[in-house]
Amino acid sequence: MQGGCLLDLLDNSQEQADILIESEHGRILSIGKDLPEAEQTIDVAGLTLLPAFVDPHVHFREPGFEHKETIASGAKAAVAGGFGSVLCMPNTNPPIDTPERVEYVLQKSAEAGACRVWPMGCITREQKGEQLTDFAALQSAGVAGLSDDGKGVQHGGLMRQALFAAAASGLTVAIHAEDETIAGKGVLHPAAAKKFSVPEQPGSSESAMIARDLLLAEETGARLHLCHVSLESAVSLLAWAKSRGLRVTAEVTPHHLLLSEESIDEENTFYKVNPPLRSEDDRKACLRAFLDGTIDMIATDHAPHTEEEKAVGWLSAPFGMVGIEIVFPLLYTHLVSRGLMSLSELVKRMSLVPAQAFNLPASGLRPGALADLTAVDLQTERRIEPNRFYSKGRNTPFTGWMVRGWPVMTMVDGKMVFDARQKEVQC
Repeated sequence: MQGGCLLDLLDNSQEQADILIESEHGRILSIGKDLPEAEQTIDVAGLTLLPAFVDPHVHFREPGFEHKETIASGAKAAVAGGFGSVLCMPNTNPPIDTPERVEYVLQKSAEAGACRVWPMGCITREQKGEQLTDFAALQSAGVAGLSDDGKGVQHGGLMRQALFAAAASGLTVAIHAEDETIAGKGVLHPAAAKKFSVPEQPGSSESAMIARDLLLAEETGARLHLCHVSLESAVSLLAWAKSRGLRVTAEVTPHHLLLSEESIDEENTFYKVNPPLRSEDDRKACLRAFLDGTIDMIATDHAPHTEEEKAVGWLSAPFGMVGIEIVFPLLYTHLVSRGLMSLSELVKRMSLVPAQAFNLPASGLRPGALADLTAVDLQTERRIEPNRFYSKGRNTPFTGWMVRGWPVMTMVDGKMVFDARQKEVQC
């Protein structure tokens, strides 16, 4: 790669340099100027070179819901968003609760030839919350961690057993924090629910389960990861856990950083997510926690649905929105460009930090590092247009937002898998 500006993750500086990549083994050979001549030269002048991102929470829907997304279409969307690796949640049909189903996801990922799709395995069989899966067998098959995302494990005793078993295996458990006895059929956070005359989902449904599982993690020594934190009270619990030295990490979504229940358009169910968009005070608390490091990383919770599924009203429409192709432009524009966070810190939280949390191979801009790279255009401002997405999903409330920081090229394992200048994902 020739002519790009390399971002130094230590001091946030950028310097123009070339990168020599050994494609056979997918590694960076050297970085600098006047490097040995390569077999192929890729011009990235005017672009900023970053480590490819890692998304710890996506839904690629396969098997069972291929009309919403497939592993292939989701992987194409991921590399278009600058991602080299994603962790795919197991709430498919059937769920990813056996070694054979783990192997299916890995095979489909290999066939897609885009980003690495790391499967998460179910905590409980068929996600019913009644009996644990075989953690050792799932680990041997290649899961990146364990989760029943889409549902919280409601039985505290079973979750305690799960965390003891996970601690023994070394696997991270990612929790969907929702006490269903509190959440009920809730659709929106209380103020918005009252405004639109739909059932409310109180924030206590999230915080109560986080409190329970943090206490269990302390008892068992398990590594716990909190999915899609959305509340000030959840942030306070997380800070408490970290002060006690618990092995806990947490993610926040771009929509919980940039939107609140005050943002919701009553006519647009693309705003319906789980956990729901919270109060403005909650949004600000999550933003502060992300900026100060209490919340460790960004996750998109990319959740594609068809327009027909989302068009049936607030009570029946499924939860979820897409975001993997627009997360970096959104956060670069609204955090970095506004001086709230440095570019290097945002990139670390979207690459190195999630990779470390789940023991994934980490890319980096140094000789010997994995050649998972993305080249982004920090100058060109463009409108978010879902009809340009590679994902099958178009369900985003960010349509029309003007943002900068668009990924232009993505390389995984030393191979070019996305080049916007060629108009197609190269798979």
